[in-house]
Amino acid sequence: MGYRTMQGREIDLEKLIQQNELMPAIGNMQVNARGDELGPGGQISRRREEVIAEYYENNNIPAQKKTTTAAPVEAAAAPIVEAEPEVAVKTKRIQTEE
Repeated sequence: MGYRTMQGREIDLEKLIQQNELMPAIGNMQVNARGDELGPGGQISRRREEVIAEYYENNNIPAQKKTTTAAPVEAAAAPIVEAEPEVAVKTKRIQTEE
């Protein structure tokens, strides 16, 4: 899926991200656009996966578990119907001569 600029040009952001993922990111964190830590000369010192694994080990964050419902969800007795907004109708009386 592409995006269209204000001038009508198509831009494929996924393609741009993949082309530039090894470029050093702007800022003072010493990482590339993918999240790998960079050492001297812009060489990758630690991969993104290693950084994330170390973070989870040090912070004792439990793995996410899937939640299940105890009982199956039953359908409601009456379906929910949204009421249409009421519209005030102005009528004009026509006076006729009799």
